[in-house]
Amino acid sequence: MRARYLAERDKRLVPGRADIRDLASDEAFATYRDDPFTPVAERDPVLDAADVVIVGAGIAGLLAGAELRKKGIERIRIIDQAGGVGGTWYWNRYPGVMCDVESYIYMPMLEELGYVPTERYASGEEIRLHLQAVADRFDLVTDALFHTGVERAEWDDEAARWRVHTDRGDEVTCRYYVLAVGILNLLKLPAVAGMESFAGLSFHTARWDYDYTGGGPGRPLTRLGDKVVGLVGTGASGIQCVAPLAAAAEHVFVFQRTPSAIGVRANRPTPPDFAEGLEPGWQQRRMDNFQAIMLGRPVEVDMVDDGWTHHYAAPQRLPRPPAVTVEEYLRTAEAVDFSIMEEHRARVADVVADPATAEALKPWYRYICKRPCFHDEYLAAFNEPNVTLVDCPAGFDRVTESGPVVAGRLYEVDCLVYGTGFEPELTPVFRRAGHDVVGRGGVTLAEKWADGAASLFGIMSRGFPNLFIMPAPGQQAVVTVNYTQLAVLGAAFVAGVVDTLERSGVRVFDVSAEAEADWTQKILDSYVDTSAVMAACTPSRLNHEGHPEAANPRNGNFGRGLGDYFAYRDLLLGWLETGACDGLELDARLGAA
Repeated sequence: MRARYLAERDKRLVPGRADIRDLASDEAFATYRDDPFTPVAERDPVLDAADVVIVGAGIAGLLAGAELRKKGIERIRIIDQAGGVGGTWYWNRYPGVMCDVESYIYMPMLEELGYVPTERYASGEEIRLHLQAVADRFDLVTDALFHTGVERAEWDDEAARWRVHTDRGDEVTCRYYVLAVGILNLLKLPAVAGMESFAGLSFHTARWDYDYTGGGPGRPLTRLGDKVVGLVGTGASGIQCVAPLAAAAEHVFVFQRTPSAIGVRANRPTPPDFAEGLEPGWQQRRMDNFQAIMLGRPVEVDMVDDGWTHHYAAPQRLPRPPAVTVEEYLRTAEAVDFSIMEEHRARVADVVADPATAEALKPWYRYICKRPCFHDEYLAAFNEPNVTLVDCPAGFDRVTESGPVVAGRLYEVDCLVYGTGFEPELTPVFRRAGHDVVGRGGVTLAEKWADGAASLFGIMSRGFPNLFIMPAPGQQAVVTVNYTQLAVLGAAFVAGVVDTLERSGVRVFDVSAEAEADWTQKILDSYVDTSAVMAACTPSRLNHEGHPEAANPRNGNFGRGLGDYFAYRDLLLGWLETGACDGLELDARLGAA
């Protein structure tokens, strides 16, 4: 088994594997970032003084805005490059898109809005509309600046305010600046020789071109009946597109570099009686139950009861009795992992009729090596006569005017859809922000964090007064499979800090050097070096595309592995409850109103 895994890994460790195009400067592909869903409206530059500016209108930004509203903060401006709210759910409107975490715990504020998702795993459009409802409930759209990118945000010490400059000539000052820029927000487009020569249409799944394909979210693709489509990528985005494309196109070539582990999603409509008997706090309890299972904690009942709780949790947090050696523990974990992957490989063999196709679709690596996928129609789509899998572990040779070349063979296509996802969650926040964040002394966040994160709680950083960074992977916080749960906590903390400062008459806070050093040391002390295990993995975003040694311990989590969410939450809420703002340097000067 180990030899097979290593052999499969080595097929994919090829030069240039991780090369991507910088869409911010690549003239040939810069239009890939354009908004195909909402026309850009002309407007005059905005000159304004706000209480809070939030960069990002996704789940994290909307929750931060909602919680600040609850605390009585009136002047809130959200800025986003999209044409509306939703973040990843604004951009990802490709056919078949839905959440892979149960919608009853993923979609935020269900209780407050009195909403029950229509399906166990809601469609992207349902999620987007729900997030729009959150924004409407808390009046977060009226003053939002959409189709607007921040170019520079600079702290003005004399005025005790942030000055935010945008690409539309806006200058907005604010007392508090919140980076809620998302964890998967930068399109990843591979750099392949000849891409610009392709004569047909090409686009990324996060900018789906319904003008070309016909249809719309949740509706059949009506204009592909005489088209041959090439779909590049078989991760979470790619696998969801295949069945809708197969139902519409003359032929679909699915180009696969590494097969995903495809678990059963078992999606179904929400039962009519689901909401009956739900008591206040039900969503938080369900979130906590899921997170406890993810961390290997005992629960009386598995409320979610899906592939995450059955499979993903199993190898993550195996209990280790005191008498068991490290070697024995690791071998047990490996055996559990192997049994899970055997189930996935057996499912492929059971569903896919053609033996050669089935063999190519089997994932030969450890379950912990790649984020798993869940789908009910993907594998069966390869039984359709108009769907062909092209297994290309080393990627494309090149792209020609007519289509991709793989192992010397040309595949002629009318359209290329890049389902190649996003830059990974561990992409530094200063890159995900997409602009210079300039603190005291003219030091940028990118310069300060060049050698790794430095923060208090993964949310505040010394030298950047009145700045909050919503907690996320790779920045000294914790990781949750259900990102919404972490965003809920982060929003409550940010709003709580602002409320405490406002009631105390404080206008400026900064992190003390001692507090930042102590927090960073906690992160270093709990860091577990998994590079030896991950080095045997197929290249993926979880192991830095085959280079796990590139992981920086300073960018680790609060607690071992993915971090201890519950201890982190207790710490943050306890810190807020005291009202003492330990670890912060406070300045009561009024500054500018």
